[in-house]
Amino acid sequence: MKVLVSPSILSADFSRLGYECQTLERCGADWIHCDVMDGRFVPNITFGLPVVQSIRKCVAIPLDVHLMIEEPERYVEKFAEAGADTITFHLEATKKVSETLRLIHSCGKKAGISVKPNTPIGSLTPYRGLFDMVLVMSVEPGFGGQEFIPASLDKIRRAKQLFPNVPVEVDGGVNAENARQVAEAGADIIVAGSAIFGAPDCAAAIKKIRGGSK
Repeated sequence: MKVLVSPSILSADFSRLGYECQTLERCGADWIHCDVMDGRFVPNITFGLPVVQSIRKCVAIPLDVHLMIEEPERYVEKFAEAGADTITFHLEATKKVSETLRLIHSCGKKAGISVKPNTPIGSLTPYRGLFDMVLVMSVEPGFGGQEFIPASLDKIRRAKQLFPNVPVEVDGGVNAENARQVAEAGADIIVAGSAIFGAPDCAAAIKKIRGGSK
Protein backbone atom coordinates (compact mmCIF):
# COMPACT_ATOMS: atom_id res chain seq x y z
CA MET A 1 0.00 0.00 0.00
CA LYS A 2 1.36 3.41 -0.92
CA VAL A 3 1.41 6.14 1.68
CA LEU A 4 -1.46 8.57 1.15
CA VAL A 5 -1.01 12.34 1.41
CA SER A 6 -3.79 14.35 3.06
CA PRO A 7 -3.01 18.09 2.89
CA SER A 8 -4.39 20.12 5.76
CA ILE A 9 -6.34 23.17 4.67
CA LEU A 10 -5.45 24.82 7.97
CA SER A 11 -2.52 26.30 6.02
CA ALA A 12 -4.61 27.32 2.99
CA ASP A 13 -5.53 30.82 1.84
CA PHE A 14 -9.17 30.96 2.95
CA SER A 15 -9.94 33.86 0.63
CA ARG A 16 -9.73 31.34 -2.23
CA LEU A 17 -10.31 28.05 -0.45
CA GLY A 18 -12.33 26.37 -3.21
CA TYR A 19 -9.62 27.06 -5.76
CA GLU A 20 -6.90 25.83 -3.40
CA CYS A 21 -8.75 22.56 -2.74
CA GLN A 22 -9.25 22.00 -6.46
CA THR A 23 -5.55 22.67 -6.94
CA LEU A 24 -4.71 20.04 -4.32
CA GLU A 25 -6.85 17.53 -6.19
CA ARG A 26 -5.17 18.36 -9.51
CA CYS A 27 -1.75 18.15 -7.88
CA GLY A 28 -2.28 14.57 -6.71
CA ALA A 29 -3.54 14.87 -3.13
CA ASP A 30 -5.26 11.65 -2.02
CA TRP A 31 -7.48 13.21 0.64
CA ILE A 32 -8.16 16.69 2.01
CA HIS A 33 -7.70 17.11 5.76
CA CYS A 34 -10.13 19.45 7.52
CA ASP A 35 -9.12 20.52 11.04
CA VAL A 36 -12.23 21.58 12.95
CA MET A 37 -11.39 23.34 16.25
CA ASP A 38 -13.77 24.80 18.80
CA GLY A 39 -11.53 26.91 21.05
CA ARG A 40 -12.33 24.60 23.98
CA PHE A 41 -10.66 21.28 23.32
CA VAL A 42 -7.74 23.15 21.75
CA PRO A 43 -6.79 26.84 22.12
CA ASN A 44 -7.80 27.83 18.61
CA ILE A 45 -10.97 28.26 16.54
CA THR A 46 -10.91 27.35 12.85
CA PHE A 47 -14.07 26.52 10.87
CA GLY A 48 -17.12 24.31 10.89
CA LEU A 49 -19.91 22.80 8.85
CA PRO A 50 -20.31 25.48 6.12
CA VAL A 51 -16.65 25.16 5.11
CA VAL A 52 -16.81 21.36 4.88
CA GLN A 53 -20.04 21.64 2.86
CA SER A 54 -18.40 24.10 0.47
CA ILE A 55 -15.29 21.97 -0.03
CA ARG A 56 -17.45 18.94 -0.76
CA LYS A 57 -18.96 20.81 -3.71
CA CYS A 58 -15.51 21.57 -5.13
CA VAL A 59 -13.66 18.24 -5.06
CA ALA A 60 -14.29 14.53 -5.54
CA ILE A 61 -11.46 13.16 -3.38
CA PRO A 62 -12.26 12.04 0.20
CA LEU A 63 -12.68 14.60 2.96
CA ASP A 64 -10.73 13.65 6.06
CA VAL A 65 -12.49 15.58 8.85
CA HIS A 66 -10.59 15.87 12.13
CA LEU A 67 -12.81 17.04 14.98
CA MET A 68 -10.75 18.74 17.69
CA ILE A 69 -13.87 19.63 19.65
CA GLU A 70 -15.47 18.79 23.00
CA GLU A 71 -18.26 16.20 22.89
CA PRO A 72 -17.87 15.43 19.18
CA GLU A 73 -20.87 13.13 19.30
CA ARG A 74 -23.05 16.26 19.15
CA TYR A 75 -21.90 17.00 15.60
CA VAL A 76 -21.13 13.64 13.97
CA GLU A 77 -24.38 13.43 12.01
CA LYS A 78 -24.07 17.00 10.75
CA PHE A 79 -20.50 16.54 9.53
CA ALA A 80 -21.55 13.28 7.87
CA GLU A 81 -24.33 15.17 6.07
CA ALA A 82 -21.87 17.94 5.15
CA GLY A 83 -19.81 15.46 3.14
CA ALA A 84 -17.12 14.02 5.40
CA ASP A 85 -15.84 10.59 4.34
CA THR A 86 -13.80 9.90 7.46
CA ILE A 87 -14.63 11.49 10.81
CA THR A 88 -11.90 11.44 13.44
CA PHE A 89 -12.29 12.61 17.03
CA HIS A 90 -10.10 12.61 20.14
CA LEU A 91 -10.23 10.03 22.91
CA GLU A 92 -9.76 12.84 25.41
CA ALA A 93 -12.71 14.88 24.11
CA THR A 94 -15.64 12.65 25.13
CA LYS A 95 -16.86 10.20 27.72
CA LYS A 96 -18.87 8.43 25.01
CA VAL A 97 -16.07 6.93 22.93
CA SER A 98 -17.73 3.66 21.88
CA GLU A 99 -21.03 5.39 21.24
CA THR A 100 -19.38 8.01 19.06
CA LEU A 101 -17.52 5.42 16.99
CA ARG A 102 -20.76 3.51 16.43
CA LEU A 103 -22.58 6.71 15.55
CA ILE A 104 -20.03 7.52 12.84
CA HIS A 105 -20.50 4.06 11.36
CA SER A 106 -24.28 4.39 11.52
CA CYS A 107 -23.90 7.45 9.28
CA GLY A 108 -22.08 5.32 6.72
CA LYS A 109 -18.69 6.93 7.38
CA LYS A 110 -15.29 5.65 8.44
CA ALA A 111 -14.39 6.30 12.06
CA GLY A 112 -11.01 7.56 13.16
CA ILE A 113 -9.75 8.07 16.70
CA SER A 114 -6.87 10.23 17.86
CA VAL A 115 -4.78 10.89 20.95
CA LYS A 116 -2.72 13.89 21.98
CA PRO A 117 1.09 13.52 22.20
CA ASN A 118 1.06 12.84 25.96
CA THR A 119 -1.70 10.22 25.83
CA PRO A 120 -0.41 6.61 25.48
CA ILE A 121 -1.52 4.88 22.32
CA GLY A 122 -2.45 1.89 24.47
CA SER A 123 -5.38 3.93 25.78
CA LEU A 124 -7.17 2.99 22.56
CA THR A 125 -7.08 -0.77 23.15
CA PRO A 126 -10.52 -0.95 24.87
CA TYR A 127 -12.03 0.25 21.59
CA ARG A 128 -10.21 -2.19 19.32
CA GLY A 129 -12.45 -3.26 16.45
CA LEU A 130 -14.59 -0.14 16.61
CA PHE A 131 -12.36 2.27 14.67
CA ASP A 132 -11.13 2.27 11.08
CA MET A 133 -8.10 4.54 11.55
CA VAL A 134 -5.76 5.76 14.28
CA LEU A 135 -4.52 9.34 14.10
CA VAL A 136 -1.20 9.97 15.87
CA MET A 137 -0.73 13.65 16.67
CA SER A 138 2.96 14.48 16.20
CA VAL A 139 2.49 18.04 17.54
CA GLU A 140 0.25 19.49 20.24
CA PRO A 141 -3.09 20.01 18.48
CA GLY A 142 -4.30 23.53 17.90
CA PHE A 143 -1.97 25.31 15.51
CA GLY A 144 -0.23 24.56 12.21
CA GLY A 145 3.44 25.11 11.48
CA GLN A 146 4.79 23.32 14.56
CA GLU A 147 7.88 21.09 14.60
CA PHE A 148 7.49 17.31 14.54
CA ILE A 149 7.87 15.65 17.97
CA PRO A 150 10.55 12.91 17.48
CA ALA A 151 8.99 10.63 20.12
CA SER A 152 6.00 10.31 17.78
CA LEU A 153 7.96 7.75 15.75
CA ASP A 154 7.82 5.28 18.64
CA LYS A 155 4.14 6.01 19.05
CA ILE A 156 3.50 5.21 15.38
CA ARG A 157 5.40 1.92 15.75
CA ARG A 158 3.39 1.07 18.85
CA ALA A 159 0.13 1.82 17.04
CA LYS A 160 1.07 -0.63 14.26
CA GLN A 161 1.95 -3.27 16.84
CA LEU A 162 -1.31 -2.91 18.71
CA PHE A 163 -3.57 -2.45 15.68
CA PRO A 164 -1.75 -4.12 12.75
CA ASN A 165 -4.76 -4.08 10.43
CA VAL A 166 -5.75 -0.47 11.05
CA PRO A 167 -4.32 2.40 8.96
CA VAL A 168 -2.27 4.93 10.94
CA GLU A 169 -2.47 8.60 10.05
CA VAL A 170 0.16 11.07 11.29
CA ASP A 171 -0.56 14.77 11.69
CA GLY A 172 1.85 17.54 12.61
CA GLY A 173 5.21 18.79 11.39
CA VAL A 174 5.65 16.23 8.60
CA ASN A 175 7.58 17.44 5.55
CA ALA A 176 9.75 16.10 2.73
CA GLU A 177 12.73 15.78 5.06
CA ASN A 178 11.12 13.53 7.69
CA ALA A 179 8.40 11.78 5.65
CA ARG A 180 10.59 8.72 5.07
CA GLN A 181 11.12 8.21 8.80
CA VAL A 182 7.42 8.63 9.45
CA ALA A 183 6.49 6.07 6.79
CA GLU A 184 9.14 3.60 7.90
CA ALA A 185 7.73 3.81 11.42
CA GLY A 186 4.41 2.60 9.97
CA ALA A 187 2.38 5.60 8.83
CA ASP A 188 -0.18 4.89 6.12
CA ILE A 189 -1.52 8.44 5.73
CA ILE A 190 0.54 11.62 6.10
CA VAL A 191 -1.08 14.95 6.88
CA ALA A 192 0.92 17.99 5.80
CA GLY A 193 -0.06 21.64 5.83
CA SER A 194 2.64 24.30 5.63
CA ALA A 195 5.00 21.88 3.87
CA ILE A 196 2.57 21.85 0.93
CA PHE A 197 0.90 25.25 1.01
CA GLY A 198 4.18 27.00 1.76
CA ALA A 199 5.93 25.41 -1.23
CA PRO A 200 6.21 27.20 -4.59
CA ASP A 201 4.95 24.09 -6.40
CA CYS A 202 2.08 22.17 -4.76
CA ALA A 203 2.41 19.08 -6.97
CA ALA A 204 6.16 18.88 -6.39
CA ALA A 205 5.67 19.21 -2.63
CA ILE A 206 3.14 16.36 -2.56
CA LYS A 207 5.46 14.20 -4.69
CA LYS A 208 8.39 14.96 -2.38
CA ILE A 209 6.42 13.95 0.69
CA ARG A 210 5.14 10.80 -0.99
CA GLY A 211 8.58 10.10 -2.50
CA GLY A 212 10.28 10.60 0.81
CA SER A 213 7.90 8.08 2.31
CA LYS A 214 8.87 5.20 0.02
